[in-house]
Amino acid sequence: MRRAPARRPLAALATLAMAATIGVTAISMSAAQAASGNLSLGAGADGSSKASGTSYGNVKDGSLSTYWSPSGSTGSISIKWGSATAVSSASIVETSGSSGRIGAWKLINADSGAVLKTGSGAGVISFSSTSLKKLTFEITSASSTPQVAEFETYAGGTTPTSSPTSSPTSTPTSSPTSSPTAPPSGSWPTATGQKKVSSTIAVSGTLDGGNVRYYGISSGDQDESQPPIFQLSDGATLKNVIIGTGAGDGVHCTGTCTLENVWWEDVGEDAATLKGSSSSQVMTVNGGGAKGASDKVFQHNGPGRFVIKNFQVTDFGKLYRSCGNCSKQYARTVVIDNIKVTAPGKSLVGINSNLGDKATITNVTIYNDSSKKIVICEEYKGVTSGEPSKIGSGPSSACGYSTSSITYK
Repeated sequence: MRRAPARRPLAALATLAMAATIGVTAISMSAAQAASGNLSLGAGADGSSKASGTSYGNVKDGSLSTYWSPSGSTGSISIKWGSATAVSSASIVETSGSSGRIGAWKLINADSGAVLKTGSGAGVISFSSTSLKKLTFEITSASSTPQVAEFETYAGGTTPTSSPTSSPTSTPTSSPTSSPTAPPSGSWPTATGQKKVSSTIAVSGTLDGGNVRYYGISSGDQDESQPPIFQLSDGATLKNVIIGTGAGDGVHCTGTCTLENVWWEDVGEDAATLKGSSSSQVMTVNGGGAKGASDKVFQHNGPGRFVIKNFQVTDFGKLYRSCGNCSKQYARTVVIDNIKVTAPGKSLVGINSNLGDKATITNVTIYNDSSKKIVICEEYKGVTSGEPSKIGSGPSSACGYSTSSITYK
């Protein structure tokens, strides 16, 4: 796992040196910005996709020899923090080793969905100081697959003295142009304390965390094969726990287990995974919520039944996914009931109908998705090697739900 190096005291000078080294247009920063430091160092990172051999974390590691690429010519990369952070500029630095060059882009406040700025080409992006937890750079066109070496961010009042290669095409906004329906509120607990985790905590029996925040087992990116913060043995219960930034692979269950009022403030690789080998095992998630899952919230690798109820989720890829390419596959079951969903999100359930997976979905309320972009249930052709293929979506004998069970607000 790549760890962020110590903060550079003169990050702007490093950017200038980088430009000379890898062929990026030279960028001049103000003295105030140089002194403020690069906020990306030590933060988390995720994105829409990553090409083989690249990592989201590479854009905030301070190294010029590493980079992130999307899986194609377009995609997004984000820097995220555990608490709201004031940011007023970003610096996008490409490598010189790729023929792919960034064309059009958007810089987005991922908390609200507001577009802070648009333009084309790599360089420095200045905008009105905005307090946010996640900043997304979305590449909407490129000559071919681009390579981003660094996504630097800087604090309020430190405006760069030069700007990107083209002028922005829209005025930055600090909030969406419309007033969306308020998402569910009043359920997220306030941490009563916090504990940095250096190695996986094994749980047998019941661990009641008393709403203490556990964090920091990883750097907070989306790299594969990260350790979990908690590993639950067969019959274990984890309750009243807040999992903060640097969550690694969240929670692993090795048999029947219960997660009660567990809250993920910033999902890492996944929030929780059901492993184990018994066809009778049941993983139950009752209460709680999750934010910031660029890919999956819940992963089902072993056999058995996965129950998710009285849960809320926002800013996610998939709420639940039955493993699409595990080396050993099973017919799995998932039950979704009384879920509050706040856009943005991609899909609630992904199952392998060719392997006999079954989903039951009831009492789902979706906020701020008037265009109904969030897919309720997707069917895949599961495999034991390679990549699964999507074969359908919507209500079916495998995706068991009715449109009357889904409410939009």
